[in-house]
Amino acid sequence: MHEHDPVRSDSGGRRPSRPEDHAALSRVILHCASGGLPRTDFLRQISDALLDLSDCDAVEVRLSQGDLHYRWEAARRPDVATRFVLARWSCGLDGTVIPATQSDSDFERMCRRVACQDFDPSWPFFTRTGSFWTGDTWNRVSATAASGPEAAGAGWCVGGHYRSLAIVRFVVDARTVGLLLMKSEHAGAFTSEAVESYEGVAQTLGLAVADWFAQHALRERVKELTCLYGIAQVTEETSGTFDEQLQRIVALLPPAWQYPEIAAARIVLDGRNFDSHGFRPADPRQSAEIVVNGRVRGVVEVVYREDRPEFAAGAFLPEEEKLIDAVAREVSLVVERRQAQQERANLQQQLIHADRLATIGQLAAGVAHELNEPLGSILGFAQLALKCPGLPKAAAKDIERVVTASLYAREVIKKLMVFGRQVPARKVQLKLNQVVEESLYFLEARCAKAGTRVVRELAPELPEIHGDPAQLAQVLVNLVVNAVQAMPDGGTLTVRTRANGAHVALVVEDTGTGMDEEVLGKIFLPFFTTKDVTEGTGLGLPVVHGIVSAHGGSIDVQSRPGQGTRFEIRLPVAGTGVVQETDEHGGGV
Repeated sequence: MHEHDPVRSDSGGRRPSRPEDHAALSRVILHCASGGLPRTDFLRQISDALLDLSDCDAVEVRLSQGDLHYRWEAARRPDVATRFVLARWSCGLDGTVIPATQSDSDFERMCRRVACQDFDPSWPFFTRTGSFWTGDTWNRVSATAASGPEAAGAGWCVGGHYRSLAIVRFVVDARTVGLLLMKSEHAGAFTSEAVESYEGVAQTLGLAVADWFAQHALRERVKELTCLYGIAQVTEETSGTFDEQLQRIVALLPPAWQYPEIAAARIVLDGRNFDSHGFRPADPRQSAEIVVNGRVRGVVEVVYREDRPEFAAGAFLPEEEKLIDAVAREVSLVVERRQAQQERANLQQQLIHADRLATIGQLAAGVAHELNEPLGSILGFAQLALKCPGLPKAAAKDIERVVTASLYAREVIKKLMVFGRQVPARKVQLKLNQVVEESLYFLEARCAKAGTRVVRELAPELPEIHGDPAQLAQVLVNLVVNAVQAMPDGGTLTVRTRANGAHVALVVEDTGTGMDEEVLGKIFLPFFTTKDVTEGTGLGLPVVHGIVSAHGGSIDVQSRPGQGTRFEIRLPVAGTGVVQETDEHGGGV
């Protein structure tokens, strides 16, 4: 066989390809493209058809899709594995990807020539449209019909295991070309007519690949939109708990990714995990933060549970990056809506509570007025009876009990009148530290008797406030008494003051038994108490709340069982223009 003669056929007895076979092959290839197959299955079906309906022993398809550059290899021999291999193709000056490596081998240079259509139509080993073919890869092919050392030195020897080779270019789109390589172990296996038929098959392959690319992109977009639509449906439903919503959302994620059969997802929110079926931490991994009101509260994760060759060029599509960000935003919106609903419910509860306080205040004031007069008579007559001469000791003791009980009842009525705002406030400009010192002077003996150590941390140069000294003293007394009762075995009571912008703060902190969330939510309810009947009326903290509200202030309470309780009262500095709004009954809201 001459160096420049690629035509002679020695197919080893195999049936040569026929035009009708190539027509059938084109139909099979187009059918494969419309089947919605994954990439490797699509390539496998095409290579099987090429091997079945041609006289080739092996085929190779070289392609690019975005940043994914690869070659697909298949052979008739069962001992040769079908392979999907990532590659690093060359690039032209215009940035076009050329499906050939930068290797200096004659084989790769020939692939580049075919891909770039860099050929002379007079060369005997090229077809008129630029496909390369040879019946003997082991001998050098020359660009001239002449013979001799000069001609031999100017040619190429593509070499390799396969004796016959055809390299055919096909077009996918304006910037994507591919190569179809047909290989045979027999010398002279191809004819010029067969190669020209393969050119038609290759162009059909280009159409099929373009169709598969488009369908693949469309399927991915449909999956993404289906996922977002499903999430929208879940978030619009009012039935079910919040945790159930998140679990339904995470189940929608794996089907939306490129390889759903190996994908799994997780939503982490405030330290709680919501996993799809089969989730386990793995790589490759894609994630997006869940940001609620500017604060990171969790993360949305999608992982693939196994590795694949395609992942070396990137496991996730650019559109999937946008999708997971959109999912994280949707979860953030769900959290924000839930928070808004909870805040509305809390506000409604506060309004109901405020209305109830106003009603109870009116009732308490009326009851206090009705009881005050007869109670005064009882106390007065009991005290007169004690002055009677010759009063038996037993009777005197009983009358003393009446006086004691009357005095206790009068204190309860006084608290009821304060709670009902029936005691007029006498507000003056005062120093909070002075009120604290005077109040603690009378309380320290009780604290010492109970084994309570009192710590003062009073800020110097504290701004003056506008208030009623007696009522503010009552606030401190009530808080201190509560703190002492919460430390039956003794402890530390800390009373501190500090300036805070337009407010001054009074903090009363103990190391007592503390309160759980349920009790903490009820401490300002009138008549609610956890103490024995002899220790409390359930009006101390409601009175504190009423006085602080009437002074335009606020109360913050922090408590945990076994870790003590901290009350912080903030009162406006005198002259700051803070005005407390009152309802029509004079009660603070």
